[in-house]
Amino acid sequence: SMSAAEAAPVRKRRPKGHFGAGRAKRPRGGGGRQLEPGMRGILITCNMNERKCVGEAYSLLGEYGDLLYGPEQFSDHEERLSGSDREEDEDDVEAALKKEVGQIRACTEQKLRRFQSVESGANNVVFIRTQGIEPENLVHHILKDMHTTKKKKTRVILRMLPISGTCKAFMEDMKKYTETFFEPWFKAPNKGTFQIVYKARNNSHMSREEVIKELAGIVGSLNPENKVDLNNPQYTVVVEIIKTVCCLSVVRDYVLFRKYNLQEVVKSNKEGTQQNPSSLTEEQNSNVVNPGTEEESSKEVNQENK
Repeated sequence: SMSAAEAAPVRKRRPKGHFGAGRAKRPRGGGGRQLEPGMRGILITCNMNERKCVGEAYSLLGEYGDLLYGPEQFSDHEERLSGSDREEDEDDVEAALKKEVGQIRACTEQKLRRFQSVESGANNVVFIRTQGIEPENLVHHILKDMHTTKKKKTRVILRMLPISGTCKAFMEDMKKYTETFFEPWFKAPNKGTFQIVYKARNNSHMSREEVIKELAGIVGSLNPENKVDLNNPQYTVVVEIIKTVCCLSVVRDYVLFRKYNLQEVVKSNKEGTQQNPSSLTEEQNSNVVNPGTEEESSKEVNQENK
C-alpha cells in the first residue's frame, strides 16, 4: 500500500515555538456557539480581520446560496408578525418598540439560518455552519464562477474550504469516520486520483505523517485503483484540525482553483494554460465519479512501484 510521503504534498516546516504556537484563542463570547463534531459548513481563513471576514462570508454565501437554492423560506410566524395586528397598540410606544425589536430579531435569526458563524477555536479562521445545503457544491460553484469571471469579490477572505464532515480529532475516531465518509468518491466502482492535504491548529497530539498514512490506507482499501497524484489529482482530501475537532472534505479542482484561495483564483492565468474545471453535475458529484476524466499517467504507476 502507499506510503504517507506519497499521499502528502511537501510542506515547509515552521520552527517549533513560532509565535502563537498552541496559544488558546480569546474566550470572548460569540453567542456560545462553537465548532464541534457533527457540524458541516465552510472553513474560511482570513488575515487579522475576523469580523469583516464574517461579514464578507455572509454576503458572498447569501448571494450564491439564493442563486443555487433559492431564497430562504420564512415561516408563517414571521410573515404574520409584519402586518396584521398593528392597530391595537398604536398608542403604546413602548409596546410598538418592543415589537419592532422582536421583528428585527426574528428577521436576523431568519437571515442567519442557512449560514451561521460559530467560534472556530483558532485565530484568523472563521467557521460558517451550514444547514440543509451541500457545502462542497456551493463552494465549488463560487470558485468556478470567480475563476471564470476573474471578478474579485472579497478583500479579507483568503481561502474558503467546504467542510462536509466533522469528527473528533483522534486517530480511532477519524479512521472509523472516514471509512464511511470517503465512500462516495473512493469506494469501488468509484475511484479517482487523489492527494491529502493536512493542517492542524491549536493541536499538538496528532501526527501529520500518521494521519496521512492512515487515511491514504483507507482510500486504498475502498478501491485499490485509487492512485496518489500530487500534481493534478481529481480529488483532494482536505483535513483541517482545530483543537479536538477534525474537519474533512473531498474537493475537485484544488490545483486549478489555487487551493481554494479567493484572492488567487481571480488573478489572470500567466502560463496561458486554460484548464477547464471538472464538469461533473451537482447531482452526480456526490455519488458518481466520471471514469473517463483522467488518463492514468505513467508517473502514478511508477510511484506505486517505488
